[in-house]
Amino acid sequence: MFKSDLFKNKKVLVTGGRSGIGYEISKSFLSHGAEVVIASRKEEALQVAAKKLSKYGNCHAKSCDIREPEAIEELAKMIQETQGGLDILINNAGGQFPAPANIIAQKGWAAVINNNLNGTFYMSQLISNKFFIPQKSGNIVNITANVSRGFPGMAHTGAARAGVENLTKSLGQEWARYHIRVNAVAPGIIATSGLENYPSQMQEFLKDSEQKNLMKRFGTAEDVSNTVLFLSSPLANYISGVTIPVDGLEHLAGDRMELYNKIMSFTN
Repeated sequence: MFKSDLFKNKKVLVTGGRSGIGYEISKSFLSHGAEVVIASRKEEALQVAAKKLSKYGNCHAKSCDIREPEAIEELAKMIQETQGGLDILINNAGGQFPAPANIIAQKGWAAVINNNLNGTFYMSQLISNKFFIPQKSGNIVNITANVSRGFPGMAHTGAARAGVENLTKSLGQEWARYHIRVNAVAPGIIATSGLENYPSQMQEFLKDSEQKNLMKRFGTAEDVSNTVLFLSSPLANYISGVTIPVDGLEHLAGDRMELYNKIMSFTN
């Protein structure tokens, strides 16, 4: 689809790059000539992923908790030492759990907001100050979720991801003067290993949901990575501040309360 050397000599950081969508994004960049650093909290699993990814290109790994600015500063130092700079940041790290809003504990709410929204901001700010703003060029792609019609059943992540979408617009405008483009990709239900982390009742619901999608399938990690590569490439040089849904029309059609009702059925 893209030229194999499209990202030759480009340096890329992918947070949450050890599995699922992040792994596929990392693989795609490597396969198209980029040098990639993957980051996540679990050191052992991260190193295993980096070893697998190395067959596609030059891949480095560094454990990092995106909620901790000091950890991001250490990551930036490692990137400078190993790659000599950075061109592209993919903010993919995040997480959530299904729960109706009335029973989400304050600790759980804060954890999801901190991971998905605060972590994305900390990473974008520190990496831009270290690399993109001084060199007056850079590219940020934020991975969010399908939240344009609300996210009943996961209000915490809906609020956080909506915040990231607004952050994408704000940073895109503020940092245009530095030739930094900031965009987002909003996946729907994507068939990755991450689905296995949900309770069995949720997995059954997700299987039923596949045929209710207007395209009669779930998305794939490759669907997402293709969009990320496009936004990161010269093909998108005049695009910034936008969120592209990759969801088989879920942002336009479907019952948003269905997930909430399913969660309620096994939490009551």
